[in-house]
Amino acid sequence: MKYYLVIIFWFLLANSGIQAQERKFTYIQFDANVSITGNPYRDEPDNYEGESKAFFVPNGIGSKLGYGLHYKQWLTLGIHSGLDWKWDDKLVAVPVYLNFGLSPKISESGRITLQLGYGKGFALGRGNLSGEYKKIRLGITGDDQTIFVDVSDYGFALHHQKSISNISLGISLISF
Repeated sequence: MKYYLVIIFWFLLANSGIQAQERKFTYIQFDANVSITGNPYRDEPDNYEGESKAFFVPNGIGSKLGYGLHYKQWLTLGIHSGLDWKWDDKLVAVPVYLNFGLSPKISESGRITLQLGYGKGFALGRGNLSGEYKKIRLGITGDDQTIFVDVSDYGFALHHQKSISNISLGISLISF
């Protein structure tokens, strides 16, 4: 009788494992971005006639990786971290944050994505310089790829600035 109970229990346990594998509730997200800033030399005279100067110029690069839970790819909640390198400020920073996302469908294969992030930001090589990290992202998603605009703030002062902020353009790859 004990063997029958063990076999039934084993069968139920194995069956529940197969069903759990069919429904995947986790995601992995990889981001690559370029931060931009206004061109400080835009109004200076140029040696070439008729050449217009760019309004925005690159000011750094960044990359982030995240892991979390999702509900039908519509609602996400995860922990993310990465590196941001700002050239003008000579700063490499590491954000560690909780990321909340909404991605409602706008077409058969397209979604509009809004993500909010909140956590802690750390400056590398600057002692114990850290602050409150906040991020908001707006993007368009299609086939597990997102093109986005990202605004983030590290919440610590550096080089006579009240806080370090980024405006970034990038691409995100998401695996559900």
